[in-house]
Amino acid sequence: MTDPEPTVETKSTMQPLDEKLEEQMHKQLQTKEVDIYRDTFLRYMGYSNEVGEAFRPLLPKSIVAASYGMAIGYVCTDTFDKALRHQMAGGTDRQVALVGADVFTWQMFASVIIPGLTINRITAVSKTLLKKSPSFVVKTLPTLIGLISIPLIVHPIDSLVDRLMDATYRKMVR
Repeated sequence: MTDPEPTVETKSTMQPLDEKLEEQMHKQLQTKEVDIYRDTFLRYMGYSNEVGEAFRPLLPKSIVAASYGMAIGYVCTDTFDKALRHQMAGGTDRQVALVGADVFTWQMFASVIIPGLTINRITAVSKTLLKKSPSFVVKTLPTLIGLISIPLIVHPIDSLVDRLMDATYRKMVR
């Protein structure tokens, strides 16, 4: 005698788990679900370290370091949320781990590492180019340039990381 297939209760009937997962995937493909961590202003929370980097000429290093803590907290929250949703949808432990690893890797590169380095360099180069200016200008103008740069780098970096992940990590785990 075989065990009955696992089911998930819905409003109208009980469905086999495979059918429920397939239905969820079909819905997501038809109606692009809004990802609050990537498609809303919450995405900029991942860029808190870039704000810290832009303010590096004006703030103590401890505050810049704290901005990285906020960004990494955002990364971990998105990772936990996506992995939990996948688990609740019936994903295997391996699938949940792969989703979590994908989200964590993508977010660390797209939200923390690449943009942090980019804003750090933009601010440093600006400061170097302005070194003969009055002290007030040398401290504030690089910060303003760094802040203005943040919204300009978000989408290009996200796209770059998507392409890199598709060409490397995502190919390896398929």
